[in-house]
Parts: sequence; structure tokens; C-alpha cells
Amino acid sequence: MARVVGQRMSAILGQQLYVENRGGAGGTIGARAAAQAEPDGYTLILGTTSTLVVAPEVYRNVGYDPLKSFALIAAFGNTSSLFVVNPEVPARNVRELVALARREPGKLSYSSPGVGSSPHLVAELFRRRTGIDAVHVPYKSGGQSVSAAVSGEVQFAFENPFVTLPLVRAGKVRALASTGETRGAETADIPTMIEAGIPDFVSVSFTGLAAPAGTPAEIVAKLNAAANDSLNSPDVHTALTRLAVEPRPGTPADFAAFVVRETEKWRTVVQAAKIRID
Repeated sequence: MARVVGQRMSAILGQQLYVENRGGAGGTIGARAAAQAEPDGYTLILGTTSTLVVAPEVYRNVGYDPLKSFALIAAFGNTSSLFVVNPEVPARNVRELVALARREPGKLSYSSPGVGSSPHLVAELFRRRTGIDAVHVPYKSGGQSVSAAVSGEVQFAFENPFVTLPLVRAGKVRALASTGETRGAETADIPTMIEAGIPDFVSVSFTGLAAPAGTPAEIVAKLNAAANDSLNSPDVHTALTRLAVEPRPGTPADFAAFVVRETEKWRTVVQAAKIRID
């Protein structure tokens, strides 16, 4: 997503955008570095659900505040998850899976790329909304997590459609539902969780652009306009749709309000599940 939008923004701004990857600790190392950078508009952060919402709730001290340490510029897009099960699981839809889990409490298990990851939290939200008892099995990566569902090491998982759709089409996992508010272009034949009978169940992961707090308003406005122009261009829109991303152009205030809502939502899940990483 970053490459697709960044290339278009570079053309609009007449200046090349370079990406410096700083992984580790759920993305908080890179986020902390960006928060401490000079607020001149030249150092930005590609913020995500992990860095701007989840990490500050699950880590004891990330070293930044998502709303105070950054000037939020623009959301790029949202990605829902697919609720997939191993083909051997005797459940053809969400209601049947819930019924199966209730008949055999603690027997079903689900995978994630690690404690506090977005797939882990989505599954915890599912457990809270349905009251089922299932065992969390954390892996070291998203690839291992999905492979566990394919092999039958676990019975279900929530993962990115870009990763899981090819497996669904190959018959290696079965898709029960999508966590988006509506059906996406790439998942038009898969019901949403709401359609599948779980009221008010919407979960998306977002990506967006932010700058260090104190970045001049005119720079934020210029970058926001470039991001929105990029997202509204047909070629970028098409490319993101193929990646199972829903483009979300809007104002900095729109992005900030969304981050606040997502934080309140996932804070409840984190606290109820007692998820904490030292």
C-alpha cells in the first residue's frame, strides 16, 4: 500500500518519498523515532492499527502518545480480515462454528502472529461477542499463523484477505465471513460477520500518514491534499482494491477521530482479555 500511494504522492509533490523500515516491538521503535524527529515535514511515519492504536494499549511504555506525539495527516485505507477455518472443521458458516465451540468448550484453537497482534485481538473480540471458549496459539509470523490453519494445527484464524483469499480459492481453508462493514470488491461472495449473525461486528486494520507533533499546519494540509489526490486517482484506487484495501481519503480531523474510535474499541478488548507485553 505504501509503495502504491507513495509513488503517486512523489509525482504530485515533485519530491521522492523514501521508506526507511524500522521494525521491532510491534512497530513502536520506528514510531518512537518518528515522534522524536524534527517537525519539518521531511520525516513522516506510516502509522498503522498496530502503532497508533494497539501497541500503546498492550505495551507498558511505547515512548509516545498517538494523538499528542503526532500530527495525523491522512488515512490511506482499511483492510478487513477473513475468518477462515481448516476444511476439516465441520462448520459451513459462523453460526455452526459458534455452536460447535459451545458444544466442546476449549477444544477449538485459533492462531495469530503473536500476542497483541491484530489477528489476536479480532479473535478475542469474536470470543467476547459470542461467549465461546477457544485456545489462542501464537506464532512468530503471519505466514506461520496461516499455515497452522491450513495444516489443521489450529481450527480457525482471522487474517488479511490478500494472504488468505488465494488459499480459500485453492480449497486449503474455508472462508466463513469477512470482518468489514460491507462486502469488499475482492470478497463479494463472502458474507460479513454482521450478515453471518454477529451484530455490530466490524474490524479493520488501517494505514495512514502522520508527522511529528508541531509540524506546520500548511505542511500537513499540503501532504493531506497529495494523499487524497493519490487515493482518488483511478490507477491507485484499482491497485489498492486488488490488494483488498478500501481507500479512505479524508481530512486530518477525520483520521484523528477514527483513531480515537478505534482506540476506545480495542482498549476494551485488551483490558477484558488482560493482554499486556512488558
